[in-house]
Amino acid sequence: MDQNTALLIVDMQQEMANVTASGRQRANPKAEEKIAGLAAAFRAAGRPVVHVMHDDPRPESGFRRDLPSGQPMECAMPADGEAVFWKTGSSGFVGTGLEQHLRDGGISRLVIAGGVAAFCVNSTARSAANLGFEIQVVEDALIAFSLPARKGGELDAGQVLEVTLSALHAGFGTVLPASEILAQLPAAAPA
Repeated sequence: MDQNTALLIVDMQQEMANVTASGRQRANPKAEEKIAGLAAAFRAAGRPVVHVMHDDPRPESGFRRDLPSGQPMECAMPADGEAVFWKTGSSGFVGTGLEQHLRDGGISRLVIAGGVAAFCVNSTARSAANLGFEIQVVEDALIAFSLPARKGGELDAGQVLEVTLSALHAGFGTVLPASEILAQLPAAAPA
């Protein structure tokens, strides 16, 4: 994997764990484990890990940086020196300085993991592709929840994830499992 590649972790905040604990149907129950493994491998290989977190302006939201629920989950805790960008909308690129940070670091490829797949991961990945970044979305390192269907009923979390990943793969980048991303990384940073 080239030096121009960074891991971008989207919205892995405590509120994700709260929603999961509430019993809402979710795909990828081992996403946190996969994200932690990716972050550790990128760090060991000397590749950048960048974090985007959601600071929802709505007072009723749990995704607020001033609340415990808005803080990073253990699996995605930023290490010292890792860039953290706070967003107030869906895309990690709108109003955050993320694009400039990546360009200044010579990053042209993003490996994207996090949550929620159909919302902020989707928006961030599409924005990245539209800005000319090459993207790889890690299919088993994403949190996806069920959704209310617009005509009634509920869409299964696995179905929501598959539709999201299929759309991203068809027009914006590549969708891969974490094992394939890890296989591309060197074992450790060069001495």
